[in-house]
Amino acid sequence: QVQLVEAGGGLVQDGGPRGLSCAASGRVFNINALAWYRQAPGKQRELVAVITFGGNTNYADSVKGRFTISRDNAKNTVYLQMNSLKPEDTAVYYCYTRWGIKQIWGQGTQVTVSS
Repeated sequence: QVQLVEAGGGLVQDGGPRGLSCAASGRVFNINALAWYRQAPGKQRELVAVITFGGNTNYADSVKGRFTISRDNAKNTVYLQMNSLKPEDTAVYYCYTRWGIKQIWGQGTQVTVSS
């Protein structure tokens, strides 16, 4: 089994930056892709960005050019650097991976962008 623990959420001003991290522990050798999702109040959870073990990335159109996903395989950690934040980026951000056929989610971290 794998556990994911996010860190870095908080309150940030409109236009400001914020960095999130997600540390994986447990049987991490089965992990390939790691992703960040977010869920705003009253909305469905949506994919923000994903990165493979080899470093290939993909982003939601709404964050392209503003967010950067990266990972440190030696530390089993994935990062999300968020720049030029907007109030509509306010959400709970979740780290996600698959372990075999199981979907593994972190507990989530709240990011609030004030206008």
